[in-house]
Amino acid sequence: MPANVYPHPSPEFVHHASRRSVVHSTNAIVASTQPLASAAGLEVLRKGGNAADAAVAVAAAINVTEPGSTGIGGDMFCLYYDAKTRKVSALNGSGRSGENVTLERIRKDLKIKDGESGQIPMSSVHTVTVPGAPSGWIDVVERFGSGRVTMEQVLEPATELAEKGFPVSEFSATFWKNSEAHIKRASPNGHEMLKKDSSAPDGCRAPEAGEIMKNPTIANTFRLLAKHGKKGFYEGEVAEQLIKVVQDLGGHLTLDDLKYHSETGSEPVDAISLKYTGQGIGENTEGHGVELWEHPPNGQGIVALMALGILQELEKQGKISKWSHNDHNSTQHLHAVIEALRIAFADAHWFVTDPNVVKVPSAELISSQYLAERAKLFDPKKAASAPIHGSPAHLQSDTVYFCVSDPEGNAISFINSNYGGYGTAIIPKGCGFTLQNRGANFNLAEGHPNVLAPRKRPYHTIIPGLITNVKDQSLHSVYGVMGGFMQPQGHVQVLLNQEVFKLHPQAALDSPRFCIGAGMPDADGKMTDATIYLEEGIAPEVVQELKVLGHNVQLLSGYGRAMFGRGQIIRQHFDDGIMVWSGASDLRGDGAAVPL
Repeated sequence: MPANVYPHPSPEFVHHASRRSVVHSTNAIVASTQPLASAAGLEVLRKGGNAADAAVAVAAAINVTEPGSTGIGGDMFCLYYDAKTRKVSALNGSGRSGENVTLERIRKDLKIKDGESGQIPMSSVHTVTVPGAPSGWIDVVERFGSGRVTMEQVLEPATELAEKGFPVSEFSATFWKNSEAHIKRASPNGHEMLKKDSSAPDGCRAPEAGEIMKNPTIANTFRLLAKHGKKGFYEGEVAEQLIKVVQDLGGHLTLDDLKYHSETGSEPVDAISLKYTGQGIGENTEGHGVELWEHPPNGQGIVALMALGILQELEKQGKISKWSHNDHNSTQHLHAVIEALRIAFADAHWFVTDPNVVKVPSAELISSQYLAERAKLFDPKKAASAPIHGSPAHLQSDTVYFCVSDPEGNAISFINSNYGGYGTAIIPKGCGFTLQNRGANFNLAEGHPNVLAPRKRPYHTIIPGLITNVKDQSLHSVYGVMGGFMQPQGHVQVLLNQEVFKLHPQAALDSPRFCIGAGMPDADGKMTDATIYLEEGIAPEVVQELKVLGHNVQLLSGYGRAMFGRGQIIRQHFDDGIMVWSGASDLRGDGAAVPL
């Protein structure tokens, strides 16, 4: 398919009936998990903001309307496509551990004996790392924004939602209810993020769907950030309350740690990419194929690149044949993608860490030479035993995702997360947000590249995705699929759905997915849990055939489908010389793609 041509699949290409239509616009689209947040983004676009300005407005609004997925107390990453230069820029807005957070101290606090392996519990105060989102929001607006709107205008829609109140959505109410006890238990300030109710225990409870929820304390936090910039969060009353609650609970973060992050800011990094021309994508067109762009480590986007590269090498080696539309979600298709991802995860869980502290061989890991070697682990007739990481040295060498496009042709792929639901659920007094638990991803084994160390960024699950056309570097789409370790798996599956199986953006999201449930492996990087979760809608005979191949398969339906994440897509094409945006939002959530 030529660059910038919108797919018009015939009915036989659509294997899973979409329950929503694709949304089209010649101006702009905001696609997020929360319609009220999408509306906030549109408001900023109408005031003259661009995709970057609107994205920060969306991030703040989702913090208010879906705090069980994201917030100012977490981290963010983004990929920004500049229409004028056709350049992809990346910004790493993740925070670090504290200067006093040493491996020895944390192992002692957790009572882990010498010689024993261990992990920081998700609810522990020791998982709290410095929030990177506030600095990231400021840097996104300053670095990529239009310059036509102020930070006050960008945060105004979210501030208003928090202060005046908003009706709670279905999924958000479910997340809130499931976490109510955790919020009350985590810190003395849980009532700030619960609904007042004199008849409820402790005088507060989780809001129900359709009820009005207010959070005036986070409105104040937003105002301080808008007025004073980074100092409004990392210094002053917010910073003092953040450190107080952490230290009261036995944590080791200090005001100096917050100030250090404020001064260093988010980190501009070079995005990494892999050109994918496998399965005959656009083979009859000049410069055929697409290029997938991801954040470099400490993010796990490299998993998606490695998996796509392995699939490409498998085709070259004759281990898989070209897929037709009839192969979509077939046993052969799923087996190959599952195994490619398992191999990629084994490498990433060993090598991915903070590249400012430990050298990460990113270029070598996605080189065709290395991926060809890793592809040799694939057996088309059976699932491999738990793969372990390779070594490229001998070759010489509950998260929320959303996207925004604008009338100028720019687009941004943006992700913001607390990590596990409400994160630690620890709330600084008078601030109205929870602190993330990203530090749970540190390894506590001496000698591991991702071992816990002072002022270090951990392995990060949140990753935005962006695709360009190889032919001319024009934008193909911005997209993402949230959900912990599901994210690179979703990136691969949704890209293949669009490009190999020719599904339009909404069908590409609606199609049933799988999720490797391995999570973090052991200290040696070995994948110890090979459970493959399959979503309802995958054919029963395929489920049985995967079991015969040796996969430990479990079928999920209902709310269990949250395992497969919630995604958004905005795709660009041109018709009659007119730019058209096509947006889609995952049916697994409350989201919406809204046109300007």
